[in-house]
Amino acid sequence: MGAQLRVYKRRIRSVTATKKITKAMEMIAASRVVKAQRKVAASAPYATELTRAVSAVGTGSNTKHPLTTEAETATRAAVLLLTSDRGLAGAFNSNAIKAAEQLTARLEAEGKEVDTYIVGRRGLAHYNFRERKVADSWSGFTDEPTYADAKKVAGPLIEAIEKDTAEGGVDELHIVFTEFVSMMTQTALGDRLLPLSLDEVAKESAPKGEILPLYDFEPSAEDVLDALLPRYVESRVYNALLQSAASKHAATRRAMKSATDNAGELIETLSRLANAARQAEITQEISEIVGGSAALADATAGSDR
Repeated sequence: MGAQLRVYKRRIRSVTATKKITKAMEMIAASRVVKAQRKVAASAPYATELTRAVSAVGTGSNTKHPLTTEAETATRAAVLLLTSDRGLAGAFNSNAIKAAEQLTARLEAEGKEVDTYIVGRRGLAHYNFRERKVADSWSGFTDEPTYADAKKVAGPLIEAIEKDTAEGGVDELHIVFTEFVSMMTQTALGDRLLPLSLDEVAKESAPKGEILPLYDFEPSAEDVLDALLPRYVESRVYNALLQSAASKHAATRRAMKSATDNAGELIETLSRLANAARQAEITQEISEIVGGSAALADATAGSDR
């Protein structure tokens, strides 16, 4: 019985140590998600206004450009998948990977060849394990991405969209990331970055009663679009990286809180079992003492006779 009590105490110490770790990770994630939220809020206006600027140039000219013009027959597409470098975030990575696989399946069903680009070790490990081809990958900055990281990711994507498909270029650019809705809700979704849908931008502006002004372009609308193309892709990738980081921290916080609560419940259960084992041990010792005392009394009475 004493051995069983030692086992319970050892497990209680182990679970208590784990609880301290998960509690610390929960607090770290809670502090990081607040910072990430602020960065998302700060980057959103720039990305929105840049999108509207591109839309204004596209609607104000007849220039054919990869930013605003869809290919007559799209044959190749690029998909950028944003995951995290580390786990312990519940279903965060699996949901993003699932959304990317669904998007890839849809594009392939449309007869398009898909090049996959991945940010984060978790997504890369998933594709490598299944021996799927990855065009390019990046890692090491998913928790706290910077604009320089976004430029590094956007570079190969911009080169791919500017190339002809015969030379390995793509006609469309899609991104899969986890949108931060609230501390309790994060949604994995796919969005097409290029070509930019001018009709969707117009619909977003219509309810506000906003009318895009007319512009004269100097030296030409094509030169303006050439200058805006890298800025647009970089800003959208940066905003998606920030949203993904905020979602990851929120998911980690929620997962660690659940782990901490479960550890507390396990400690209570083990404590009850340890108390029961201890009580049984005490009861057994008392029974042995009483039994020994009775046997000694019987032996003494027999010797007196």
